[in-house]
Amino acid sequence: MRLAIQEDMLAGKTALERFENARALGFEGVEVWGTGLTVRVPELAEAAEQTGVAISAVNHGNQGRLLDPDRAERERALAAFRQSVVDGVDLGASGVILVPHFAEPTLPDLTPYKSVEQLEYEMLHNHLRTLSDYVYAIGIDLYIEPINRYETLFLNTLADVIKVRRKIKDHPHIKVNADVFHMAMEEQDSVAALRQYANDLGYIHLADNNRRLPGQGMIDFAALGAVLNEVGYSGWVALECGQPGKNAESARQIMADLPAAIDYLRQAGFRA
Repeated sequence: MRLAIQEDMLAGKTALERFENARALGFEGVEVWGTGLTVRVPELAEAAEQTGVAISAVNHGNQGRLLDPDRAERERALAAFRQSVVDGVDLGASGVILVPHFAEPTLPDLTPYKSVEQLEYEMLHNHLRTLSDYVYAIGIDLYIEPINRYETLFLNTLADVIKVRRKIKDHPHIKVNADVFHMAMEEQDSVAALRQYANDLGYIHLADNNRRLPGQGMIDFAALGAVLNEVGYSGWVALECGQPGKNAESARQIMADLPAAIDYLRQAGFRA
């Protein structure tokens, strides 16, 4: 396993300072946000080169509505995602993380023809038929992330994403981003889910059940580390704590607590 951290959790006035802090703490990678990323690519690429700290992934975040009933809105969302993919390739990232839909559904309920959920699955499937070829051709992975029911009503569990992945015949460049914070709310047994879908995993987010650093809540990270070692997971595990994407003001406090959290993770089996 390779340990990474989201950029906004690191203190520093420049990307280079943040990457230097990541290296000093022992992180191998930094995950960056897709919003406003294009203009930052040269700065981030230089920081990664100078420090030897890789860009683990681009987190596309909440940019546009892929599952909107309005075609123009869908096209805008697709264009934004493709830009995250291009930026990810330019940065040498392993993949781009995508939550297909946030908040309440926007598609109509056409029952008895099709429910909202059925329409969402079908629209996402149709997007992925094109996007799977795109990411394959450009040389990067797409990580679909299920999140909890308070943030979306679509794709809440690993099994929900697996349903999508099976429909595109387990495309090798479309994988699952398992976030243990969301799993703690949605999975009956997070350890069993990781074991069952081990071959579908491409990326993992770490945060305790209270969104704080690992070891500051109730999640049994030793059990998670054990199962990931058992199944031979060797990809990225990235810290996504606090207020993802909005941690800049609290980054210094986060960094003060990071050494203990990293030591806790190492003891729990999260190591190369």
